[in-house]
Amino acid sequence: GSEGGHRLWLIPCFCPAPGVFLIPYLLIAVLGGVPIFFLEISLGQFMKAGSINVWNVAPLFKGLGFASMVIVFYCNTYYIMVLAWGCYYLVSSFSAPLPWATCGHTWNTPECAESFPPPGCAGNHSCEPEGRSPVLEFWENRVLRLSGGLEVPGAINWEVTLCLLGCWLLVYFCVWKGVKSTGKIVYFTATFPYVVLIVLLIRGVLLPGAGAGILYYLKPDWAKLGSPQVWIDAGTQIFFSYAIGLGALTALGSYNRFNNDCYNGTSFFAGFVVFSILGFMAAEQGVDIAKVAESGPGLAFIAYPRAVTLMPIAPLWAALFFVMLLLLGLDSQFVGVEGFITGILDLLPPSCSFRFQREVTVALSCILCFFIDLSMVTEGGMYVFQLFDYYSASGTTLLWQAFWECVVIGWVYGADRFMDDIACMIGYRPFPWMKWCWMVLTPLICLGIFLFNVAYYKPLIYNHTYVYPWWGEALGWAFALSSMLCLPLTALGKLLRAKGPLAERWQRLTQPVWGLHHLEYKLPEGNVGALTSLSPRAEDMGKVVVLESVM
Repeated sequence: GSEGGHRLWLIPCFCPAPGVFLIPYLLIAVLGGVPIFFLEISLGQFMKAGSINVWNVAPLFKGLGFASMVIVFYCNTYYIMVLAWGCYYLVSSFSAPLPWATCGHTWNTPECAESFPPPGCAGNHSCEPEGRSPVLEFWENRVLRLSGGLEVPGAINWEVTLCLLGCWLLVYFCVWKGVKSTGKIVYFTATFPYVVLIVLLIRGVLLPGAGAGILYYLKPDWAKLGSPQVWIDAGTQIFFSYAIGLGALTALGSYNRFNNDCYNGTSFFAGFVVFSILGFMAAEQGVDIAKVAESGPGLAFIAYPRAVTLMPIAPLWAALFFVMLLLLGLDSQFVGVEGFITGILDLLPPSCSFRFQREVTVALSCILCFFIDLSMVTEGGMYVFQLFDYYSASGTTLLWQAFWECVVIGWVYGADRFMDDIACMIGYRPFPWMKWCWMVLTPLICLGIFLFNVAYYKPLIYNHTYVYPWWGEALGWAFALSSMLCLPLTALGKLLRAKGPLAERWQRLTQPVWGLHHLEYKLPEGNVGALTSLSPRAEDMGKVVVLESVM
C-alpha cells in the first residue's frame, strides 16, 4: 500500500478506454513495475541506507539519490492537499442534506441547477440539463474559491488551511518516532480502506445501472490499443502505484534485516467500486457513462460526491468514502515523508548527531512543506497544485529515474553481481527473469514510454479552458528539470574533480563504497582487502568485523 491514494485517484486513466487499458497496464506491471519495485527494495536492504547513500553501490551515479529526494519532496508538498480537501469534505458530510446536493447556498450562482434529464436522454443533447451542477459549484466556489488564473492568487481559504494543518500534524506525530511506529499505524491505514471498498462495492453493485458501468470498465475497445496515450497512462499509473523512483522503497528496504526474504511478495478492485457507481450515475442522469467519468481530482471531489447525492442515506456513504480517501492518502504520505527523512538523516555526519535529531528533522520538513502548501490554499491554489502534479512528479520524471536505475544496476554495477548479492541476503538467487528485465526489457519500456511522453507532450490546460501563461509553464519545467538534471550534473562534477585518465576515473568512481555491515558477509570470500569504504581504515577492518559480529 505504498501509494494507495494515487491508486484511487489514477483510476480515471481507465475512463477513455477502460477495458483495453488493462492490457498495457498488466504488461507494464510485469515487465516494468515489479522488477524495479524489487530492485529498489532489495538495493535498500543490501546497502542499509536511504535514497542517497544507497547509490554508494556506484558513487558516480549518486545523483539518482538526489533526484529521488527532489521528486519525493515535491510529492510530499502537493499530495497532502488531497488529504486537506478530503478532510474538508468529510467534515461537510455530517449534515443533511449534503451541502453540495442543493442550490441556494451563499456560494451558488444564479446558473446553479439541480435537475437531471429524464431516462432515455443518452446522446440527446436537447434534453440535457442547463446550468451548473451544485456539486461543481461547491468544489469550485466553496472549497477552491477558484480565481481567474495562476496570475490571480487571491486570498487564503482559512477553513481548508486548518484542514491542511491538521493533516500535517497527524503526519508528523505518526512519523516522528521512526519506521516502527509508522509501520504499526500503516497496518490500519493500509487495510481498513479495503473494508470500506468492500462495503462500497456491495452497495454499488446493488444500484440500478451498476452492471452497465462494470461492463464499460471491463469491455475492451481494441481500437484504443494503438493510442500512445493509453500506454503513457498505464506506465504513469504503474510507477505511481508502486512508488517507483521516489526513494521511498529503498528507505523502507533499508530497515529490513539483512537476511530478510524481500523476494516474496488494488487499483483493479477499486475500479469495480468506482465504475459501478458511475454506471448508476449514468442511469440516473440518462447520459453515457463516458460523460460522468471525470479525470484527476474530479473523480474524488466531483463524480463521487455527485453520486452519493443520488443514494439513500447520502451522508453515511459520503463519510465512508472520504474516510477511505483520507486513510489511503495518509498511507501514501507516511511513506513519502519517511523516504525523505531517511535520506536527509543519512547525509548528516555522525559528528553532527544530537538528541531528538529525527524529531527535529521531521518537524522542519513538515513546517517547510506546510508553508509551501499555503500557495495551494489560495484562490489560485488549484493552478499551483496542477503545476506540481503535471510536472514535478510526472510520468516523465519517474520514467527517466527508473531507466537510469536499471542501467546502473544492470550494466554498471552488474546484474549478475547484484543477483549474487541478493543470494547472500536471502539464501537463493531470484528467478533469472529479474536480471533480463533489469538489463533489457525494463529500460526499453521506460525509454519507449518516456519518448512517447516527450513526442506527444501537450502544455498544461486546466479544466479544458484555462491555458497557463508562458512563465507558469516555464516554472513547471523548472520543477521537472530540477530532478532530471541531478544525475548528469552530479556525474559530470565527480568526473571533473577526479584525477587521472578518463578510464581510471570511471573505474574508481564506479567502485562500490561498502558499509560496515557488508564486511561480515564479505569476509569468507577472502577479499576483504578489496573492499573500499569511507571509514574505517584498511588496518582496522578486522576490529570492525569483530565489533559488528558482537553487535
